[in-house]
Amino acid sequence: MKNTTTILALAAALLIAGPTIARADSLLMKRVQQEKGMNLPKKGMSMDQVERQFGAPTTKLDPRGGDTPKHPVIHRWEYPGYIVYFERSHVVHTVLNTPAGNNTNPAAAK
Repeated sequence: MKNTTTILALAAALLIAGPTIARADSLLMKRVQQEKGMNLPKKGMSMDQVERQFGAPTTKLDPRGGDTPKHPVIHRWEYPGYIVYFERSHVVHTVLNTPAGNNTNPAAAK
């Protein structure tokens, strides 16, 4: 009886969350497609290359990590419309500042 109740509760939660998950996936796919069409810093570029090609960032946010070898220092540079994430001194990802990406206030990120 307990297993049946658990399964029913899980099924109900999935039915409720299903549309939300599908919407989030759709928003992420749209953002990824938008990023592909833009001229953004590419993975592997050095900080010097990014600054030469895209100019100085609006803000260089405080670095995070670096407390152990498994957690390298992550630097974040904010540009109008996107943020560039560096692992040590090379780009690992560039993310658009969009409400769908929950990336509208990167300075508040912990």
